[in-house]
Amino acid sequence: MAATSESESEVFEITDFTTASEWERFVSKVEEVLNEWKLIGNSTRRLSREKGDYTSGTWIEESQEINFVDFKFSITHYALVQEQDNSANVDLEDDAFPIAMQDLLCTNNDFPPRAHCLVRWYGIREFVVISPGTNVEAIISESKCNLLLSSISISLGNSGCQVPMFVQIQQKWRRMYAGECQGPSVRTEFEMVHLRKVPSQYNHLSGLLDIFKSKSGYTMYPLPPINIAIRFTYILQDWQQYSWPLQPPDFDNILRGEVGEEEFGKLPFGACEETISELQLSTTWPDLAEGTVLDNDVYSDLDPLHAPHWSVRARAVENPQCLLGDLLTEFFKLCGRKETTEEVLGRGQAEEDGKDGDISSALSKLTEPAASVPISKLSVSNMMHNARRHIQRHRLTDESPLSAEILNSILQYLFTDSAVAKPSKNKTTPSNGFGKARKDEYTDDLYIQLKSAPVESLTYRLALCLCLVNFHHGGLRSAAYLWQEFVLELRDRWENNYQINGLPEEPPDLRCCLLHQKFQMLNCCIKRRQARDNLRKAPEGSKGRDHPNSRQSELTATNSSSETTATPAGKSWDSWSDSEEEFFECLSDQGENESQHIRSDKHSSKTRAEGRMHPFNNVSLINSSELLFIPVTQEPAPMTEDLLEEQSEILAKLGTSAEGAQLRARMQSACLLSDMESFKAANPGSVLEDFVRWYSPRDFVEDEVVNEEGETVLKGELSARMKIPGNMWGETWENARAVPANRQKRLFDDTKEAEKVLHYLERQKPADLTCHLLPCIIQAAILKVKEEASVDSIPSVKKNTQKATVQASKLLQQPKPDYNNIKDCLDFIITMETVIGQFRSLKQKFAIDEAENGQDREELINFINSLLEEPEVVVSGAGQGKVGGIIHRLFAVAQETVLLDKEHGNEDEMRLTEDRSKTQDFPSPAGREILLRTCVPRPAPYSKPLPQRLFCVLTTEEFRLVGAFSSDTSFF
Repeated sequence: MAATSESESEVFEITDFTTASEWERFVSKVEEVLNEWKLIGNSTRRLSREKGDYTSGTWIEESQEINFVDFKFSITHYALVQEQDNSANVDLEDDAFPIAMQDLLCTNNDFPPRAHCLVRWYGIREFVVISPGTNVEAIISESKCNLLLSSISISLGNSGCQVPMFVQIQQKWRRMYAGECQGPSVRTEFEMVHLRKVPSQYNHLSGLLDIFKSKSGYTMYPLPPINIAIRFTYILQDWQQYSWPLQPPDFDNILRGEVGEEEFGKLPFGACEETISELQLSTTWPDLAEGTVLDNDVYSDLDPLHAPHWSVRARAVENPQCLLGDLLTEFFKLCGRKETTEEVLGRGQAEEDGKDGDISSALSKLTEPAASVPISKLSVSNMMHNARRHIQRHRLTDESPLSAEILNSILQYLFTDSAVAKPSKNKTTPSNGFGKARKDEYTDDLYIQLKSAPVESLTYRLALCLCLVNFHHGGLRSAAYLWQEFVLELRDRWENNYQINGLPEEPPDLRCCLLHQKFQMLNCCIKRRQARDNLRKAPEGSKGRDHPNSRQSELTATNSSSETTATPAGKSWDSWSDSEEEFFECLSDQGENESQHIRSDKHSSKTRAEGRMHPFNNVSLINSSELLFIPVTQEPAPMTEDLLEEQSEILAKLGTSAEGAQLRARMQSACLLSDMESFKAANPGSVLEDFVRWYSPRDFVEDEVVNEEGETVLKGELSARMKIPGNMWGETWENARAVPANRQKRLFDDTKEAEKVLHYLERQKPADLTCHLLPCIIQAAILKVKEEASVDSIPSVKKNTQKATVQASKLLQQPKPDYNNIKDCLDFIITMETVIGQFRSLKQKFAIDEAENGQDREELINFINSLLEEPEVVVSGAGQGKVGGIIHRLFAVAQETVLLDKEHGNEDEMRLTEDRSKTQDFPSPAGREILLRTCVPRPAPYSKPLPQRLFCVLTTEEFRLVGAFSSDTSFF
């Protein structure tokens, strides 16, 4: 036993050295990703390299995360997608260079204006980048950098991938990359140098050529040619000689000189500051050969005026202040407020502080006319109503957010009839004359798309006024005060029986916003009350004038003969003068006369007909030789969308039981019952078939039959659905009494509905009101942008206006719009305003209005539109063309200003030289880019010639050398 335990203690732990290390796992993971992206294998295809492919082509990007122990990396694949990339354009060669090495020598896509920095520096179309993940420290250690480089080198060798792979090192803002590309017996190393200052010996082309030759092993004789491409960039930022973007305000108008605001009803528009921060001119000398140009520390042949290629880009100011944009932004912020109108105005505290003196102060106003009521129309009732209004407003008089002058101006703009005498109570105000003078199909249909309100309607005007008041005249408190005054004006018009102008004379339009429907509903209530007043006050023989016409008039016109037409609205009816009674307010009012109606129904043949309009197609009653008369009926009750939704919910809650179905049928047949009672009153002795012949002709079927005398006559009967036992029409007819419309209970209680509308308006919070009016503001903003863009003919804005309309329409037609998406829509509109400001700024700088002929003007406009849409625009004719001459003048004027400032700053040392050369018209280049490339054998003279490339960036703050040096790996 002792021997056994001793032998067991001598067993040692065995270490398996075949287990993969963390570094090997990382290399394996990289290879897996390359295999997943199908980047392994031969890729020596000869693809087309057309000019501009890197800018106009589509770049794809895909990423994954990989780990090296606990260090997270992101590996990203970038590639240019080309339509020419098909089998017809593929030419595989065993000894051809990889695509990336071919791209190093391509000259068609030098200095692309919009591309990844590696694309610009190396000219490659496909590559992979491994960079530290988010919130991960940068790779600064040299040992770690070398470890990563060796990792990608092994991964490329094992997988056979010929796509270049880079590793991002140092701090991210430095954009430092190192990488490698491998092919059959060839390898390209990508290196980079980044300094803050340019060494003096490398501040010109001659010094950079020395670096390139030494690095690429330039020892052959005769020397192979070096291709040179140079690009100098000049920046113009001085716009002092140009005027302010907007006209100065008029300090004498009522709006107190607000910038961009001319009057209520017009949205301000335009930029308050310069929208173009700088103009960049790039002068390029492509495909130069060594020795054809001289550039050293003493002299340079690189004159920008003689550069064969010019290109320009305009840098815009980021988020410039624009009037319409600020207006929309501030108005949209009200959607998030939670206060009620009373809380905003501080009414509760004011009531506690000053209960006494309200009445005495109000009575002093009895003799003062209201702002919107002319003196000629004042009466005792008017003055008492003004006193009541003053009691409501008195607590805020001392601290009114809006002055009386501005408030009266707004109310007169909203209620255009308040500037003159108000209409008579017994006459209807023409209220549909808004926007009719200027017919525009786009404008007329836009409110339907956006579910807002017609242009120039009361709702549309109110939205503009509240938006402008919120922005220019006190913010939320002023807007809440204006809304309070607006609702008081509506109540005044309801109580004094004045119609509201700026609204169409029709029931609520469900295509419009809910607030517009509420205003229309209130107007319908006023109209119904006016009709009753006209009936009560009309002289004998003309009662019923101006009463709403029967809703069956259209049906009558459809079914009548050519000799008979429907009575138009507003005409008198012969039998309406039979009674002077008003519509009953409630059912209890009919109790006293119920027995009388029953008796008259039993003896209908002897009852005098009431409530007739005119005969219906000379048709006689079925059981009598008397003519069938069209009755005077009540108009159906108008409904807003929230009432319709409420009614639908009530009907749905009744369920599917027999009792629920019966109750639902009774509720839905109220209008039918009223029409039947009116028909019985107008046609004593009539039967259901008579009513159906007029009310629903399709349910009365007529056939030709031969009578006893052998004559062919028409015989009619009810349709099959009307004969179903328990039919609602039959039951309703049996329960209907002969009661004319003027003695029936009102289907539409205008008093009750008007008070409901006014109560709804009074309890609206500022946030709710803003949400209601937001569609109108979006509509007004789109129309404003469209109007401004049409003046300058900017194609991009016109196209984007249509996109904004479609986007807004999809959002606003929803029952509950997503206001985050609406904010995106507003930002889109603001962007278009910015683009218009940029166009006008460039238009002024390029002096388009001073163009001598239309051809030059059109060329300049096209050039400016291209500047706004494209990252970089080529100048036709370079410095010798029309556009190039204007750009030269811009730089020359700016340089004169700089020299004059220097002369005035130091008159002893600086003086102007009268015969300045043209090169002094331009400042020193802000950036210089020099591209050198050649093809030489490396590393030995007997190696195969391979591409070598050096890209140099020289600015006042940066010196960057980006090199790609290829080597033949056949013999080492």
